[in-house]
Amino acid sequence: MSDSSPARAAAPVLDVWCDLQCPDCRDALDDLRALRARYGDRLELRLRHFPLEKHKHAFAAAQASEEAAEQGQGWVYVEAVLGRVEELSRAGEPFLVEVARELGLDAEEFDTALIDGRHILIVDADQAEGKAIGVTGTPTYVIGGELLDGGKSQEGLRERVEEIADRLLAEQDG
Repeated sequence: MSDSSPARAAAPVLDVWCDLQCPDCRDALDDLRALRARYGDRLELRLRHFPLEKHKHAFAAAQASEEAAEQGQGWVYVEAVLGRVEELSRAGEPFLVEVARELGLDAEEFDTALIDGRHILIVDADQAEGKAIGVTGTPTYVIGGELLDGGKSQEGLRERVEEIADRLLAEQDG
C-alpha cells in the first residue's frame, strides 16, 4: 500500500562550526538549546568540526564527539564537554574518556578510537570545508547560504538564525 501524503520537505539545516575547547562555543550552548526547543525537528542542527590550532585538545575532542555520535549520544556528549572546557584544557584526552564513562558510553571504545584515529577523516573533511567557505573562528553558523560569525560576537545571532529559519520554513510551506 503506497502512502499518498506528499513527501515532507527536508528541514532547513543549521551548520554549527565548533571547537569543543572554545569558551565562545560553550557560551553558544544556550542559543543552540533555545533553537532546538523552538524548532524541534523542523530545523536540522548539524555540528561541524573546526578545531582551532590554539586549542591543543580540540582535535581529539572532535574525534571523541564523532565516537559519541556513533554510540547514539552525539549532542549529549558535545554539551557535556563544552560545559567543561576548562577541564578539557587541563586534563586533555583522559577527560574525554572520563566524560564518555560518566554518560554511560563505552569508554574503552573512546580510548581505542582516539588511538586508532578512525574519525580523523570526518574531522579533517569538516575543517577543509569550513576553510573553503570562509570559516575563520568558532562558533560560526551557516544557514540558508548565509555565514554568521559568532567568534567575533554572538550578539543578536540567535535572532538572525531564527529570522532565516522562519523564512526558509515559510518558503517550504509555500
